[in-house]
Parts: sequence; C-alpha cells; structure tokens
Amino acid sequence: MARPDDQLLSHLAARLDRAALLVGDDIDQRYSDDLSGGERIRPGFVLRPRNTDDVVEILKACNAARQPLVVQGGRTGLAGAARVLPGEAVLSLERMTSLQDVEPLAGSVIAEAGVPLQIVQERAEAAGFVFGVDIGARGTATIGGNIATNAGGIRVLRYGSFRAQVLGLEAVLADGSVLSSLGGLAKDNSGYDLGQLFIGSEGTLGVVTRACLRLHPKPVTQAVAFCSLSSLDAAFSLLRFLRGRLGQLLAGFEVILAPLIGDMVAALGLTPPVALGAPVYVLTDIQGLTPGADEEAFAQALGQAIEDGLVEDAVLSQSDREFHALWDLRDDCNRFLFAQGTNLGLDVSLPLPRMGAFLEAAREAQARADPTARAYIFGHLGDGNLHYIVVTDKPDGVAKAVFDCVAKAGGSISAEHGIGLDKKRYLHLTRSEAQIAAMRRLKATFDPNDILNSGRIFDMPPAIS
Repeated sequence: MARPDDQLLSHLAARLDRAALLVGDDIDQRYSDDLSGGERIRPGFVLRPRNTDDVVEILKACNAARQPLVVQGGRTGLAGAARVLPGEAVLSLERMTSLQDVEPLAGSVIAEAGVPLQIVQERAEAAGFVFGVDIGARGTATIGGNIATNAGGIRVLRYGSFRAQVLGLEAVLADGSVLSSLGGLAKDNSGYDLGQLFIGSEGTLGVVTRACLRLHPKPVTQAVAFCSLSSLDAAFSLLRFLRGRLGQLLAGFEVILAPLIGDMVAALGLTPPVALGAPVYVLTDIQGLTPGADEEAFAQALGQAIEDGLVEDAVLSQSDREFHALWDLRDDCNRFLFAQGTNLGLDVSLPLPRMGAFLEAAREAQARADPTARAYIFGHLGDGNLHYIVVTDKPDGVAKAVFDCVAKAGGSISAEHGIGLDKKRYLHLTRSEAQIAAMRRLKATFDPNDILNSGRIFDMPPAIS
C-alpha cells in the first residue's frame, strides 16, 4: 500500500509543473532554515508554485492529507518563522515573481509574493515614485515575507510600516479558498477588512500570493546628516526639534549607541564622519520636493540645533555620493554584527518617554544574567524600535532579562521581525491571555487542521479526538 505522502506527491505531481516539486537529493540545503540559524532539518519535500492557482492546488491537497507546511520567501527572517520543523514540507514562493507595471494615476503596483523588495523599489523609481519601506535585506527579502512580518525599516517615520503600504492583497486559506481585494480602493468599508488580518500573521492564517502596493511621489531633494550627541535625551530633543522645524520633510531618524560605532569602524576599517567618543550618534535625513529650499531648511535647522547644544558635531551631505556614503554606515552596522558570528538579536519597541529608563534597566539586568555580555544597540529611534544585539554565551538568560525590562516599560518584544519559533516563549510578556486566546481562535477558524506555519507565534492546544 502506498504511504500517505507518496499519494500526496503523486497527486501534486500530476497537477504541477516539474520544477514545482523537489524531493530527495534535489532539495537544496537553503530550504532548511532562515537567517535566525538553529537546527537544520531537511524538509520532506519542497513545493514551488508558479502562481495562485498552483497555491490553491497545493493547499487543498496538503490540507486534506494533514501535511504541515512552512511558508518561505527570501528566508531573511530573524525569528525562526521559516525554519523547518520535523515532518514539515516547504512551500516556497520564490517562483512567484510577477510584477505589473505601475498604475500612475492611483500610484500603485501589484506584485506577487516572491518579488524581492528591491525590485519593487526600482520599478517604482523608474515610474517617478518611491516605495515607502526600505530594509537592509532589500535585495533578498520578498514582498510576501515583508507582509507576513509587517516589515518596518528606516522609513516608518515618514511612510509608516508595511501595513500602511498595502492597498489590498490576495491570500489563499489552508483549504484552498482565495480571498482577494486587489482593487486598490482607498476607501472600502463594506464589512471586515480581511486582508489586514494577514499582515503580520507570519503565514499562520493563510498564504499571501499577491498584493496591491501603495507608492508615494518620488522626492527630488534629499540630504542626510550624521551627528554626535551627548546623551539619549539630547537625541529625543533633536527629534522633537526637527519635527517641529521640518514637518513632513523629515524622513529618517536612526540612532547608533556606543560602543557599536567605534567597534564597527575599527573592525571594518572605516573612516568615521565625525570624531568618535560620544555616547550617541544620530543619522537623520530629509526627502522633499522643493530643490534649494529643502536643503537650506535642513542646514538651518541643524545649525540651530548645534547652537542650542543639542548636537555636538555634525556632517551634512553635499551630494548624492555623500548621501549614500553616510547611509551606508547604517547598513554597515548589520555587516559588522553578522561578522561577529552567533549573537543574540533582540528587536524591541519602546514608548519613547520610557526608552532611557529601559536601557538603564536592561543593561543592569543583562549584566546580572551574563557579566561578560557585550551589547550593541542601534535602530529606528523615530518610531521607538531598537535592535538590541548581545554577544553572549548565555542567550536564554540574557533574552529573558532584557524582555522582562521591555514588558515593564510597556514595550513590545518584537517591533518588526515577528515572533516565529524563537520568541513565542516570551509572547505572554507583552500580550495578555485574552489577546493570545483571540489569536488562537482566529487560527482555528482560518486553519482548523493547523497545517500553515504550525507552532509559530504560539502553540495550538492539542486536538480532541
């Protein structure tokens, strides 16, 4: 008698093209995990649909066979959501790379889930627009994965997170049902906005296959300043001051705390734009539509900030080359940290008024958990998101110590990377029992057989037979 998986594979092979099904030695090791690391487990098989119709066939068959699937995009996640668990097969959307032409009147574009973020950015720019999300993994991270994690990045201050860029989407439920809202309507209050449920759901409720994405007018002016400051309070004062002076012209406000900048410059052989020695560095920029006036307003605001003592030293870009060179320092943070090997990456979000107290408490708690640990902290100060990276050989103890401080400060244990497998043990710190119970009810409704990314975010109670 044929095994259930043999029957399933035979069924799928008859309905998909040859490249859509990988088994045995044809399965590349890249399908075993994501950037979060962890144990590498070979999936039972890999499914690579070409389009939504293929996804429907796959989910219908796997749901009937109770075959668990882990959904993968660019595999750039840092919370283990795309890592394979025993018994799982992979549903990879890497072949779904269709990207339509930009609709200029609506300022939108429809992309399949496997399109890399950078390709969307380039298509938007060529049409005179800009896409509102930018992250370091732009060349590999895909639209489907960005939607599944509600990606943020360096432009949330100006444009909002990925949720704000989605005008509508198409998703396939575990039973093969298709929910579609790709019309791109700016206003539609005809019942529940079901598409919003899939944004940030980490593939647990359904598989996003296409999305209608919002685009923004392309800036014609840009300038960036790299500043050294005496304290985190000074950084907050600078943020408040620039918001008041520049309004929507202010596009980014990133922070890098010592000792990260010094260690990074030394390790990578970089030339720092300002003299080192300050505890806090800020990278802030503008994007606008009025040449000359925008840059002058930015320069005058920075000059006033220096005169008022908010900024100790600053370098202001004078060309596109200098603009990109200064912003490269932000990407260099990731390059330096990945070169350190295995480290503990904590992506947290804090209320801005409590961030300073959190950092003080977290450093003390971290030292108690591991006196030899070294923390590197940087992130999107404008929206309260810090990347708290710790070099430690006691990751579990340090993670709990820091996350406890996040909870006490009223923050979130995940600002933009999701919960996945690695953070679900801490979910209760920033989500109530009622909230988690409601999430489980949604999961049970949309995916009653628990075949989609099972065990990510939270565990479902055992089925009662």
